[in-house]
Amino acid sequence: MAATLILEPADRCCWDEPVRIAVRGLAPEQRVTLRTSLHDEKGALFRAHARYRADARGELDLERVPSLGGSFAGLEPMGLLWALKPEKALVRLVKRDVRTPFAVELEVLDGHDPEPGRLLCRAQNKRDFLQPGVRREPVRAGRVRAALFLPPGKGPFPGVIDLFGSGGGLCEYRASLLAGHGFAVLALAYFRFEDLPEDLNDVRLEYFEEAADFMLQHPEVKGPSIGLLGFSKGGDLCLSMASFLKGITATVLINACVANTVTPLHYKDMIIPKLVDDLGKVKITKSGFLTFMDTWSNPLEERNHQSLIPLEKAQGPFLFIVGMDDQNWKSEFYAQIASERLQAHGKERPQIICYPETGHCIDPPYFPPSRASVHAVLGEAIFYGGEPKAHSKAQVDAWQQIQTFFRKHLNGKKCVKHSKI
Repeated sequence: MAATLILEPADRCCWDEPVRIAVRGLAPEQRVTLRTSLHDEKGALFRAHARYRADARGELDLERVPSLGGSFAGLEPMGLLWALKPEKALVRLVKRDVRTPFAVELEVLDGHDPEPGRLLCRAQNKRDFLQPGVRREPVRAGRVRAALFLPPGKGPFPGVIDLFGSGGGLCEYRASLLAGHGFAVLALAYFRFEDLPEDLNDVRLEYFEEAADFMLQHPEVKGPSIGLLGFSKGGDLCLSMASFLKGITATVLINACVANTVTPLHYKDMIIPKLVDDLGKVKITKSGFLTFMDTWSNPLEERNHQSLIPLEKAQGPFLFIVGMDDQNWKSEFYAQIASERLQAHGKERPQIICYPETGHCIDPPYFPPSRASVHAVLGEAIFYGGEPKAHSKAQVDAWQQIQTFFRKHLNGKKCVKHSKI
């Protein structure tokens, strides 16, 4: 009987959905190598491989059989996806056009390294970023430049604004995936996109207020409030939004600072200065990558008093997601500052989830962890930290935690199971 590669779901699924990989029709205890590959939208090639041994019936199920080595080892049913590595160093896998899928090629070859033998079977898994029925609407409302993602079915839906960091542009993949779980999500650009400022040097909270008002007034968004999801620089912007703007009752921060960073923030007649930094303290790793953790001064120092964001003014709870090996800044320390400040003002303690051996860029599930990549604005290779296996597990759990938090505080429902990490 010829070997057959079986995927469940077959052929196509959403990117954040696990796929069961199995092989049938092998010889009893046959040694095989499984390989995956995909090309991103710029043509960059990503690859992973793992060595396995079939059981006595000639079957192989990655949910039951551990990898004997390769790109990863041990029982890792989705390892062939999260372990994908770029053929060219420092290329990070991101999705730019969420309207098209990533096509993952899977191959089964006879034997093990150093050179596996003949090709036994192959299959393709198309991984979508828009679940069936999810609607994408470009937003050009006043000054706001964004993309709105609406779930299938009849609304209104709990609303979330999604902000990325200092790389700029419009990043849609997290928003598009989250919309598949029942949220109306606005992926919001704030520089380096269309007619927005090219540089991050004149940031005004009124722009983000306009975006919040757009969501609060949208007929498909369930009021009377919305949530915020922010990563890195986008995280401290979300903190400022939650602290100064109305109608925000749930805020999730992924490796964010409790002070305003990078550039001063203007709002009406107020200016929040940036956290004092010293680029002379940039460190270079043995591999030649830059780390910025030591460039940031302590937000609790007197000179940074005006830079601290008054998060005790916020109307709703916070969830801090922390990578404990974040090499960009001291995310765990910042989350602790937030907790102590909120409690000192008699406010609810924030939920803080710390993930060991996890770096700065915590993406949705199954994105290969990016330990280092070239920064879109700086043009330099930045070291972000994290160990791939632990980081990948953190991404799965954090994704579920985000949904649970928003369902609880925006919808009053809990319907996402916690994964075991």
